[in-house]
Amino acid sequence: MSHDLMNYEQMRNLALRGVVRDAIRRVIREDGLPGAHHFYITFLTRYPGVEIDDQLAAKYPEEITIVLEHQFWDLAANADDFEVTLKFGGIPKYLKVPYHAITRFHDPSVGFSMTFDPPPEFDSAPVIGLAPGTALGSAAPTGLGAPAPTSVGKPAEKAETDDEPGGDDNGPKVVSLDSFRKK
Repeated sequence: MSHDLMNYEQMRNLALRGVVRDAIRRVIREDGLPGAHHFYITFLTRYPGVEIDDQLAAKYPEEITIVLEHQFWDLAANADDFEVTLKFGGIPKYLKVPYHAITRFHDPSVGFSMTFDPPPEFDSAPVIGLAPGTALGSAAPTGLGAPAPTSVGKPAEKAETDDEPGGDDNGPKVVSLDSFRKK
């Protein structure tokens, strides 16, 4: 087999990150999330171009998972990044996230999920939080009969936002939103 001079893997990842951009643009266009849709977006907090509050970056030095569901403001989908304001501990925090920094996008309302390879800038060094030589899953949509992605390495820590009830402040907690959703 010959060497891929077309760079198909990079093109595929770029196209699939466009799905995230288009989903965010639809939320903006429709003035909110339609139906029961909501997004879990995991991104690398130290990726170049990420703008995140210093306290959040210190608390989540590797990755953070944010939830876009009920309470978010100033959502913008630019060509290369998105911007949003979320409340953390009752305090609004502005985030700017390049699409290349995203490692996972998940809409649990319909079982849709994508996991992305680390950006090319991280190929020469191990991704923070992963064992050397461990790669994140490839960018492949799930749902519609496709198998769910497998998790490799340490899972991303999930930030508590005001969309979710919080416990004590002894560290990050992963809480299922379904357990708090009104039925």
